[in-house]
Amino acid sequence: MQAIRIHAHGGPEVLQVDDLPIPEPGRGEVLCRVLAVSVNHLDVWVRRGMPGFPVEFPRILGCDGTGEIVALGPGTHGSAVGQQVLLEPGYNDNLGSIEVRRGEDHLAADYQIRGEHGNGYDVEYVVLPERYVTPLPPGLDPVATAATPLVFLDAWGMLMERARVRSGETVLVIAAGSGVSSAGIQIAKREGARVIATGSTEAKRQLALDLGADHVLDPAEPGWSRIVKQMTDGHGADVVLEHVGPATWGESMKSLARNGRLVTCGGTTGPKVEINLPHLFIKNQSVLGSTMGPRSALPLILERLAAGTYRPVVHSILPMSDVAEAHRLVESREVVGKIVLVPGA
Repeated sequence: MQAIRIHAHGGPEVLQVDDLPIPEPGRGEVLCRVLAVSVNHLDVWVRRGMPGFPVEFPRILGCDGTGEIVALGPGTHGSAVGQQVLLEPGYNDNLGSIEVRRGEDHLAADYQIRGEHGNGYDVEYVVLPERYVTPLPPGLDPVATAATPLVFLDAWGMLMERARVRSGETVLVIAAGSGVSSAGIQIAKREGARVIATGSTEAKRQLALDLGADHVLDPAEPGWSRIVKQMTDGHGADVVLEHVGPATWGESMKSLARNGRLVTCGGTTGPKVEINLPHLFIKNQSVLGSTMGPRSALPLILERLAAGTYRPVVHSILPMSDVAEAHRLVESREVVGKIVLVPGA
């Protein structure tokens, strides 16, 4: 079977299309034919190499996707051959931990993500514990749906679990063209928030409007936090969804309202930022870190996708053999939404 693997860190040229045997499911496992898999920034970071994060080679990339069950191992319950499923991004080794038992699997010390901590979904066939496949509601396009699991779960964790966004609040979403932010716009609007989004190109700003943002602005505008304040009659944003880091952090913090919450899940432009402590404590503001979201949110996310409340944002669909080109496009920052790879071509 076709598998995308890296045997060393480096540029897109280290991505190899290898031929591997089709695995067999063991007890409690299912064998899935992968229908589609999305390309995430996390794939790029694993490929490049991250300081202090060792990767065992060879490594199959791919954090999330969709598949069709083609075989069942002994001891499975509820799954059926031919069933289309979501291939979940996260997993735990210790299912008895207190975090897993109370539905906070993403907060457990052993929480891991496919493709980052172990082999992922950039393959034609994958074996998974039955627990980590979620049935797709009827009518969902499995190729487009592959663009949603990791980014919607991440945005859900940021807005619903950490920032606890409320109806009537103003949410500032940074970098509308990214997968997490395009999901965040939709989640915030569904909760009754007013959304302001930033986009570095006209296409990204238009996407934000199409997804329901009330206002958009160009982060190249000097001092754009003043525009946020003007749009909110001087109040600022109650919630800021951040994941860009140093390039936007200063203006994001200046945009934050008194009693506001800035929530971040990463830093695509670097790991270090500055915080003005007097502003933070005098204005009673909160800076929140967020790692993914609970897998228990996936059925509701899929239900809202099927109902049209949420929608996937797909930039392009490419054969899995074109994975190097997909990585180059992601690194170019010209991608609006997600690139989806289809195996077998």
